[in-house]
Parts: sequence; structure tokens; C-alpha cells
Amino acid sequence: MKRHLLIAAVLLATAPFTAIAAAQDRGPARGVATTAQAGSQVPLSRVLAMIAKRYPGRQLNTTMGEAGGRPAYLIQWQLTNGQIVVFIVDAQTGQMVGQ
Repeated sequence: MKRHLLIAAVLLATAPFTAIAAAQDRGPARGVATTAQAGSQVPLSRVLAMIAKRYPGRQLNTTMGEAGGRPAYLIQWQLTNGQIVVFIVDAQTGQMVGQ
């Protein structure tokens, strides 16, 4: 009886880890493009250098998102006058597509 309770406790304790591992094996969630699907991306460092040349200031935050169905960098940038701007840059081409 004690052995059955111990086995049940171990199974219940490892269930969340098993579910996480199974989800990771299935790959990314629907709607999330992998790098192979999306093609190669321009390095973020190159995009930041491009922005710094045109808009003196500093990077506050960067995240990945989509613009027009394509992967994009969403870059929060603080200009030297203190104004905060969000730049949207196509991650595949490096072209600025929004501000």
C-alpha cells in the first residue's frame, strides 16, 4: 500500500515536467515563425547601429513582433531630448517600416 502511494506521489510530482517537455517537443506555438521559416534575420546590433546614426540617443527596450505579417524588431529608443520613440524594423531586410 505504501509503495502504491509513493509511486502515485512521484507520478503526480513529475506530471508538470512531463507536460512541459512534451510541449517543447511539439515546437513553437501556432502563429510563431521560427528562424528557418522566416528566413535569415538582420542582426539586432546592425539595426541598432543604423538607428543610432540617424537618431542620436539610446536603446531602452527591444522585442520581437510582426509588422505586415513579417517578423519585426520593435525598438524603444530615447532621443537625446528625452523623447521616446518606438521604431519598427523589418527583421529580414533591416528596413525601417514604422515609427
